[in-house]
Amino acid sequence: MTRQRPVPGIKRYNAPAGGWGALKATAKAVREQMDASEAAVTLFRTNKPDGFDCPGCAWPDKEHTSTFQFCENGAKAVTWEATKKRVTPEFFAEHAVSELWNWTDYELESAGRLTHPVAYDRASDRYKAISWEDAFQRIGAVLRAQQDPNHVEFYTSGRASNEAAFLYQLFAREYGTNNFPDCSNMCHEATSVGLPQSIGLGKGTVSLEDFDHCDLILSFGHNPGTNHPRMMGTLHECAKRGVPIIVFNPLRERALERFADPQNAIEMSTFGYANIASSYYQVKVGGDAAALKGIMKALLALDRTPGRNAPVIDHAFIAEHTRGFEALVADLDATAWADIEAASGLERGALEAVASAYAQANATIIPYGMGITQHTKGTDNVQQLANLLLMRGQIGKPGAGICPLRGHSNVQGDRTVGITEKPGADMLARIEATFGFTPPAEHGHDAVAGMQAIIAGQSKVLVCLGGNLAVALPDPEQCFPAMAELDLAVHIATKLNRSHLLVSKEAIILPCLGRTEHDIQPSGPQIVTVEDSMSMVHSSRGKLPPVSEYLRSEPAIIAGMAAATLPHSKVPWLELVEDYDRIRDMIEAVFPDFQDFNTRVRVPGGFRLPLPATQRIWKTPSGKAEFIIFKGLNEDPIVADGAVLRLTTIRSHDQYNTTIYGLDDRYRGVFGRRDVVFIHMDDLAALNIQHGDAIDIETALPAQTPLRLSGFTAIAHNIARGSIAAYYPEANGLVPLTYHDPQSGTPSYKSVPVRIMRHA
Repeated sequence: MTRQRPVPGIKRYNAPAGGWGALKATAKAVREQMDASEAAVTLFRTNKPDGFDCPGCAWPDKEHTSTFQFCENGAKAVTWEATKKRVTPEFFAEHAVSELWNWTDYELESAGRLTHPVAYDRASDRYKAISWEDAFQRIGAVLRAQQDPNHVEFYTSGRASNEAAFLYQLFAREYGTNNFPDCSNMCHEATSVGLPQSIGLGKGTVSLEDFDHCDLILSFGHNPGTNHPRMMGTLHECAKRGVPIIVFNPLRERALERFADPQNAIEMSTFGYANIASSYYQVKVGGDAAALKGIMKALLALDRTPGRNAPVIDHAFIAEHTRGFEALVADLDATAWADIEAASGLERGALEAVASAYAQANATIIPYGMGITQHTKGTDNVQQLANLLLMRGQIGKPGAGICPLRGHSNVQGDRTVGITEKPGADMLARIEATFGFTPPAEHGHDAVAGMQAIIAGQSKVLVCLGGNLAVALPDPEQCFPAMAELDLAVHIATKLNRSHLLVSKEAIILPCLGRTEHDIQPSGPQIVTVEDSMSMVHSSRGKLPPVSEYLRSEPAIIAGMAAATLPHSKVPWLELVEDYDRIRDMIEAVFPDFQDFNTRVRVPGGFRLPLPATQRIWKTPSGKAEFIIFKGLNEDPIVADGAVLRLTTIRSHDQYNTTIYGLDDRYRGVFGRRDVVFIHMDDLAALNIQHGDAIDIETALPAQTPLRLSGFTAIAHNIARGSIAAYYPEANGLVPLTYHDPQSGTPSYKSVPVRIMRHA
């Protein structure tokens, strides 16, 4: 794509993903954060059977004998946590909160590891060190003073271990609420809601081994090179053995085009690489549902072709295992190709070619990311992926199935052990039988509902087990002031972030051990457990000494808060954290799928939780897998204005969720800045805007007061026409808190109607 003029910080990057660029970036992360020799030992313990689980993505570990089991962004996550930099009481004495507010998000987290529990002192506008006992007593006093337990929000980040998450949900439920805003509410909640309606299971159905047996991959709405980079090794292997990988994504992402495996000596020595995508379709932002309906419509046409030797549709599977196929067929027949092309941005011939490839494959896997889920109809989008697989019986067979790509390394596990605002009756009954108290049954708040309750003044206290909630959520103009009005905000964290600076009437930061550090309790060294995105549960054991003698583990912090808040508790909090085996025994008592937990998790590689759909057992009300119709073609509201574009928010390559490791996004050619908007050259020309111009962006949602970002830089980029992209969380100011999927509550970060104009 021709560029009109040089723009500071914008430079084309021509190398493949991975390769020497990844090794150089890893070396830079090590050099900036850790002692080189210590870093080498630490990184080689990452994702090993007796080591610690990477605090980054949830892609599963593969048992092999390679020298290392970490990727570039995993190395950044590890060195970012194990950094030599410290945020001490002396740091806070030097920097007032009002000063820190003017630091960038990158600068805040880059300051280093928190070393002491601290509480905000309003008179000096500084955080000051306090004792753990004082912190727990102050938290307990405020919680006991609340008139209603539902005035408290218990937020969870996906980095928490199963043991911490289980204790956390137990604490909140004995306290009396099911308010569990969770990071999954902002990413794969559409999966957790949509797939149970389709196949009776809110998780993926494939294992890592299935990728060794598939003969087609249909990839939707994700960028693995940045967001789940260890997946690139798996895609590389598939591509090398000739598996077609058909990609649907609005942007041409480098890792989906070509990848050089840093563990492949031949590729590294010859500067070679593997082509990943066999076909790449730049679907419009918000056009995935239309594309999927087009593929299904073309598949039906192939099945109806006279003289075919074998049917394309698996009618025997559909008859035995599903319901609703006739209604789906009627809907597809009634959908016009012209409308599909307009909504998806793809030509009929392209979608027919995909259907033909799918028809010829024996075993197909569909991985997908937040490009599918973060829409106002994200739940429906997920169900269309399931429909496509069900049409050919591609669930419950080797080498085939659906593969949601989870983010944080235990976001799925947290849900499995009870972090949910919509608890099931069976789980609540087992909690009561095990611990002797009656937990609340009414549904609580998810992330959006929790923030709306804070804005309305209904929720008075926020307890955060990790994360950066205020920055992760949309609409900071509403969220930031509301959080500052809370009676109390408690943050369990390893590093400083912007949410900690919204100091409320009272604010306390409790520093915890990281995944890389020793966890020593009275019974000795402890392990914790995590669940990856393919339902494998395995152990994690930290290897480094804690950065401060004042740190406590997440389970110990939760137990300390609970004991101080609930003086007549039925739960032996402090005894449980003396030995985490006791916590796992309790998890097993409440969740039967964890049978023989302590024994099985000590087997290298761990164990897989039961997934009934993999055995073609459908835990739906009907006992069948359900075809669910997507009404119409539009994922988001229609705005009848040709000048309206669709904004999707994206992560840079120097970023993991709200954590900014640096200011480069080398695969997209951006260096040292984040204030950019990626736009197709033809859309720039239509708007009379040039590459490098300063622009303003304004929402164009029906019946919504426009939100606005000013002074960003327009960058010509290889993105679908009618679509633009900007970085998260900077562009969150363009996403209204009310603009979300009504079924899952997931904000529509991935498709916001906007207008662009020159910056005045």
